[in-house]
Amino acid sequence: MDNLVRDSLIVRTKLGAFRVRYTPRGIVALDFPGSVESGSPVVAGKPPLFIRTFSRQLKSYAEGKAVRWRIPVAPSSGTDFQRQVWRVLAKIPWGETRSYGWVARQVGKPGASRAVGTACGTNPIPVIIPCHRVIASDGSLGGFGGGLPMKKRLLALEKVVLKEE
Repeated sequence: MDNLVRDSLIVRTKLGAFRVRYTPRGIVALDFPGSVESGSPVVAGKPPLFIRTFSRQLKSYAEGKAVRWRIPVAPSSGTDFQRQVWRVLAKIPWGETRSYGWVARQVGKPGASRAVGTACGTNPIPVIIPCHRVIASDGSLGGFGGGLPMKKRLLALEKVVLKEE
């Protein structure tokens, strides 16, 4: 666990239990359901306002409601390239997808589709930084750190119609 993380909290949603890790500066990581260990320590005190806001927003998102994330994020990892990719991902609108190649062009590296995929896979704050909205140029899903079933669920929540496989 990142030594800058001050606290964590489990947020139970219709998608499952997510662990949000945060510092006073913002959210540093979000763990998908299935990766949350039941015996892991959780903050005992009252979380900051932005975490309470995030918890409500994540629950709304899991119910299929469009959410405009207005919470501070402070990923403490990632190369400059990865951080550039994450900034582009954060701008992909709800219910829309973009290709790995499109993201690569946005960061000025048109031949870096695979590197974009790697950056998506190392994204510490999925859902908020919506790497699930990035798919292959042929319309197939590509990969996903939370697993392809979760990627499909997130896209279905956002009413994205995927090509038949």
